[in-house]
Amino acid sequence: MAPPSRYHDNNGAPAQNVVVPAEEETEAPPPQCENRLDHNEFRRQGYQVIDFIADYYARMGNYPVHPSVTPGFLHRQLPDHAPSRPEPHAFAAALQDVRDLILPGLTHWQSPRHFAHFPASSSTVGALGEALIAGINVVPFTWAASPAATELEMVVVDWLGKALHLPSNLLFCGGGGGTLLGTSCEAILCTVVAARDRKLADVAGSKGIGDLVVYCSDQTHFAFHKAARIAGIRRENCRSITTHHGDMFALSPAELDAAMRADVDAGLVPLFVCATMGTTQTGAVDPVRELCAVAAAHGAWVHVDAAYAGSALVCPEFGHVIDGAEAVDSFSMNAHKWLLANTDCCALWVARPAVLVAALGTEQEYILKDASAAGHDVVDYKDWSVTLTRRFRALKLWLVLRCYGVEGLRDHVRAHVRMAAAFEGMVRDDARFEVVVTRWFSLVCFRLRSPESLGGEKVANELNRRLLEEVNKGTDGGSRAPYMSSAMVGGVYILRCAIGSTLTEERHVREAWKVVQDRAVSLLRKMEFIACKEVAK
Repeated sequence: MAPPSRYHDNNGAPAQNVVVPAEEETEAPPPQCENRLDHNEFRRQGYQVIDFIADYYARMGNYPVHPSVTPGFLHRQLPDHAPSRPEPHAFAAALQDVRDLILPGLTHWQSPRHFAHFPASSSTVGALGEALIAGINVVPFTWAASPAATELEMVVVDWLGKALHLPSNLLFCGGGGGTLLGTSCEAILCTVVAARDRKLADVAGSKGIGDLVVYCSDQTHFAFHKAARIAGIRRENCRSITTHHGDMFALSPAELDAAMRADVDAGLVPLFVCATMGTTQTGAVDPVRELCAVAAAHGAWVHVDAAYAGSALVCPEFGHVIDGAEAVDSFSMNAHKWLLANTDCCALWVARPAVLVAALGTEQEYILKDASAAGHDVVDYKDWSVTLTRRFRALKLWLVLRCYGVEGLRDHVRAHVRMAAAFEGMVRDDARFEVVVTRWFSLVCFRLRSPESLGGEKVANELNRRLLEEVNKGTDGGSRAPYMSSAMVGGVYILRCAIGSTLTEERHVREAWKVVQDRAVSLLRKMEFIACKEVAK
């Protein structure tokens, strides 16, 4: 990397070495404007980028999944200001810095040994689709702004909805409709705002926003609480209902009903229920049909957040997990998590698009109007989300669906589910460990049992905290270690093994389990040795 002082003038000489005597100062000619979209230069640099990424994929297994760095490590290696002029061969030099400075400091989400979070699935088609989106760079906020982009989005969300076996009333072909956003956070916010405005219109004159109450479980992603606050819901009006191990941490319809009745008795207004398909901590599935029945009695909006596990619906064998979904008001999932679409690509469907548009729509400025759209009921996607500027995400998802096909996506999901089932079997076959919650998809939640001689349940959580640290260090200082994460549910500390990387193979899963076993043996021996020394005292 160039040192902080290595910035250059127009001729490539270091700027600080250029001295112009005062008597020789002359008026500089106006700078020539370079072509920043030169097709030949794009081709040359594009080949460099493709080669770089291909090499990265090929060598992915050589990187530690999680870096051993301390805060400020990169800041100390980069200049404190941008160059005034580019250095010679600036693009190639910058790529070298990516390789030498940035890659070693990243958590490699595409690593075959990344089991910590839900996947951020990548594919060659998804990545190249992103390149197409960036290269074409249209802004399809209205139909007129890019007609083909809007219409492709309408087509592709119906394609995806059918592939996921969603109820027809959520699709354009059935009277509903969908859009592509960046994340589930946006989807939840948009639907809370739509529900808020609809409810306030219904109770106008008698209730205000301060009386509205939203509901979720204690396993619901914190994005819901954030969206509710942004939408103006009071913090104290966000009900987080406790879940229990006996229900596998799913939201209880009976407890939801009790909470709603109590709020109505207190003069409050139930507004919104966020059900989850595949919670972040354990992959729990809330009972959609029963929750919809409870919410319907109060006219509350029901949204299903299926950010992670929604992709599994591409497999018919998982269809039962959203029984009753024909009664929901909205449904969202992240195709970038498990359907090879690359970040970012969240699909949101609503049963009544007019309600969403009423809350988020804007008065159409004259400049946005197009004579060819007059008399037609066109979709202007600026009215379906918070932002006006938006990306042409439909192109990427369309390519993924075309190039891999629905069956190809099923194969992708099923392969990870099989690997997770195999890992779960390994855990169950080792009496020192236990599977803590029922596995629904490709997330296995497990822990090491604490021997009674070491304190049993009293020290189990601390034992597993230390085990996770040891697992992520691996047996070789981290270069080949798996990367897992943890959760605390029902007072129990668990390890999470979330399988979903595009590059993960069965051997990586077996190797990860071997590391877990080896680290457990080493940890238990250390603790037993310490315990023996304490007794000896």
